[in-house]
Amino acid sequence: MRIQHGGIWVRTCVTALAVTVGAGAGAGAATAQSSGSAGGEGSVGTGSLTDGTGSDGMLLNGTTLVTGSLGTASVARSPLGSVLPPLVDAIVPAPNPPYPDLDALWQAVLPSPLGEPFFDEFPPGLPGMANGQVIESRDVTPAALQFLRGPVREVRQFKVKTTDSQGAPSFATATLVVPATPWTGPGPRPVLVNNVPINGLGRACTPSHTLAHGITPSTNPFELIRPVTTKAEERGYAVLIPDHEGPQMAYGEPFVAGHAILDTIRGMRTLYPAEFGASALAMMGYSGGAIATSGAVKLVDGYAPELADDIVGAAIGGVPADYDMLGRTMNGNLAGGLFMAAVLGVARERTEILTLMNDLGERLGTSGLRDGCVMTLALAGVPGIPVEALANVAKVLSSPVAQDIFAEMKMADRPSSAPLHIYNGGQEFWIPALGTQNLFAEQCALGVSTVYRQVPGEHIIGELTGNPGAFDWVDARLRGDPAPDDC
Repeated sequence: MRIQHGGIWVRTCVTALAVTVGAGAGAGAATAQSSGSAGGEGSVGTGSLTDGTGSDGMLLNGTTLVTGSLGTASVARSPLGSVLPPLVDAIVPAPNPPYPDLDALWQAVLPSPLGEPFFDEFPPGLPGMANGQVIESRDVTPAALQFLRGPVREVRQFKVKTTDSQGAPSFATATLVVPATPWTGPGPRPVLVNNVPINGLGRACTPSHTLAHGITPSTNPFELIRPVTTKAEERGYAVLIPDHEGPQMAYGEPFVAGHAILDTIRGMRTLYPAEFGASALAMMGYSGGAIATSGAVKLVDGYAPELADDIVGAAIGGVPADYDMLGRTMNGNLAGGLFMAAVLGVARERTEILTLMNDLGERLGTSGLRDGCVMTLALAGVPGIPVEALANVAKVLSSPVAQDIFAEMKMADRPSSAPLHIYNGGQEFWIPALGTQNLFAEQCALGVSTVYRQVPGEHIIGELTGNPGAFDWVDARLRGDPAPDDC
């Protein structure tokens, strides 16, 4: 693919970006997919072993806007990177007045309230509560039934006290699905923690909002097409679905997600001590849900050690395990909208990122995109804008701030408290197999029983081909079978 730095391409790119800034969380559209893989790599045998770095560090490096990254060899290093902000200035007026300080900017990038205290309100007395303490609960069975294919006894949502990435008091919400199918196995009914890929910045993107309110323009479609909950119901398992991005919708932040998941498990056990107080627990998550699941199992020993013996395994697929790598493979191409959204989601917890935003970055971060769900955010990748064009420093992804955050969020020194099943598409180009293979090697070195399975397909097909094997592995753990180990 030949990329022009001016003319029609620039006008199209800037116009699309301007529409994105102005429209914000308007109707989204699906992005194009490709069957190729970055740099021509990729097979079920070897996988996409590129990390997105070209040998010459120059523009394109043999990749394309679809399958590769302009990341470190990005549009930001080309003439387009320097002309984008003034071109957008000519189309979308700059904010007036500018934000007076960092706190004002932080407030402006947070998600908008929904007008529903269950999702919006930080209750009084929150700092004095214990982690996992139940704040409130409600029955949503009638509304949730339209999304659940199996017979259901009860669907209950609840809100608990948790902590954010820095340990400050926060809250988390979740939905518990208890099937009508009797549990006939040994011991109490097991629980599958289904960490769906929320991949959104607005509170209406959460699975609990959908399960309570039905289909809306912001509905996250993933749980409607992923059969995890239905499979679990058929086996008599209860299913816990945490809203793992927290009330600030910190998309991509593993500490927030891990805390939220572990504290909602605690809350579930408080609400149902006889039924789930000693249940075996397993987790599943793909893509954004894999970030959350990986964060949770790596935080158990230090944050919720009382759960360690009961969490029997976690299956994670398409894992965005290395943000430094993703800055080369998802940045400045059709996946760039989701990468930028994750940067903004993390910035809600780590405000040092906000100090690196230029005027264009601030406008995007405070536009309607701050409430966008996955389809809108995917559309934001169409213009191919790299994060470098939104920064006030050169090579922002190589800056000390970025590198420190990348290292911390990788959580490389933390072993999972439970056995792992890791899988990835062999033709994956946005989240390459190399990242999951590195995670496999990392956890093996830390003594965790881990298996790695490479499956056919890129990111979407890879979930379809990998999910059945992952569920069977989780099912075996909940039946009490010993975990295999490929290390």
